[in-house]
Amino acid sequence: MSITAEEAKPESNAQATRAHIIVLGNAKGGSGKSTTCMHVVVSLLSMGYKVGVIDLDGKQKTLGRYIENRQAFTDTKELNLPMPSLSVIEPSNKKNMDEAQSDERTRFVNALQDQVYGNDFVVVDCPGADSFIAKLGHSFADTLLTPMNDSFIDLDLLAKVDPTTFDVERPSWYSEMVWEQRKRRALIDKHQIDWVVMRNRLSHTDAHNKRNIEQILAKLSSRISFRPAAGFGERVIFRELFLKGLTVLDLKTKGVGVKMSMSHVAARQEIRQLIKTLKLPGVDDRLDRI
Repeated sequence: MSITAEEAKPESNAQATRAHIIVLGNAKGGSGKSTTCMHVVVSLLSMGYKVGVIDLDGKQKTLGRYIENRQAFTDTKELNLPMPSLSVIEPSNKKNMDEAQSDERTRFVNALQDQVYGNDFVVVDCPGADSFIAKLGHSFADTLLTPMNDSFIDLDLLAKVDPTTFDVERPSWYSEMVWEQRKRRALIDKHQIDWVVMRNRLSHTDAHNKRNIEQILAKLSSRISFRPAAGFGERVIFRELFLKGLTVLDLKTKGVGVKMSMSHVAARQEIRQLIKTLKLPGVDDRLDRI
C-alpha cells in the first residue's frame, strides 16, 4: 500500500508544517514533463518560496541534469539565480522485485522526509512509464499535474475515444491508475488529490484537431474529475535553455546573456497562467513576481 507524506514525518517535527507536494506525472514520454516541471520550480523560487525537487526517474534523470546544468551555469557566470534542493532516486539494483520495490520506497520516503519539512513546496518528477516508483509518486500528490501533447496520440493515454463521433468510450489505464491512487490516498488521510491535465505544445493556429481535443477534454474532465489547463505553446525557447539550466523566467536576470523577445514575453504569460490555474496555496498574492 502507498503511504503519504504524513507517514514520513519525523517524530521531532511533530508540529512542523508540511510542504505542498506537486507531482508531475504522465506514463508517456515526450510530453514536456521535465521542462514543465522546471518552469514550475523556478516560478515558485521566483516568488520567494523554498522549493525541494525529487527526480524519481533516476535512470534518465532529465530534471536532475537540468538542475545540475543550472548550478554549473550559475557558478560559471557568477550569477545569483535561485536554486532548489535536489534529490534523485536511482533505480534499485536488487534482483528480487519485492526487495527492489522496498528499497526504492525506502529511499523515496527518506528523500521526501528530508525535503517536505524544510521547504514550502516539493515538486516530484515521475518517470514516463508504468512503474512502481511512478505509482508511489502519484499517491503522494497534493496537486497532480499531467502534461500532454495536444494530439490524439497523447489523448489516448487518458481515454478511448470514438474515431467518428469523438465520444469518450472509457477511461484509459493511466486514468484508472490515477483514480486508484486517489481512492487510496483518500482512505489513508482523506486528502483529495487535485488533478490538473495540461495541454502542452499548443499550436498557434486554430485547427479542427485543436478544437476537437479541447471539447473532448472538457467532457472527460467531468467524468474522471480533473481540471483542464492550457499550457505552453510550441516554442523553441522552452527546449533550447536546457543546457544552461535556464527557464524563460531567468532571462530578465542581468548577465544571463539571452536577449528577450516578444516570444519570450508571451511564454512568460503562459507560465504565469499555468501557475494561476494550479491554485497552489498562497501563490495568488505573489503572481506579480513572475
